[in-house]
Amino acid sequence: MNRKLEYDNGDTETIRVKSPIEAKRGSVIKIMTLISHTMDTGLRKDKEGKVIPRNIINKFLCIYNDELVFKAELHEATLANPIIQFNFVSEQRGTLELIWHEDGGQVYTTKRELRVLLKNNLK
Repeated sequence: MNRKLEYDNGDTETIRVKSPIEAKRGSVIKIMTLISHTMDTGLRKDKEGKVIPRNIINKFLCIYNDELVFKAELHEATLANPIIQFNFVSEQRGTLELIWHEDGGQVYTTKRELRVLLKNNLK
């Protein structure tokens, strides 16, 4: 799933999510995400020699059916366009909400539905 987000300042962030749309109850589900982001560390300078202010994705959350299932804190050493991969076990159908927080207060979110197969493949 690719999703482009456009903002008032002209920036465009692309979010990509790789996850199953359905899984067997109790199975391990693998989620992989990527957000296009420059991850400016505050150490580089622009063409005029002015320091480019720090602006990084500093926190990532995954909420599943209103429950936090994964959290990551990111720092200056994280490369541009961070990829985050994690696993969790789901017992019921629900919505994954993926949330990235940026230094300046900007928040990027996307959602993904997950169907969980019960006994005899009933949904």
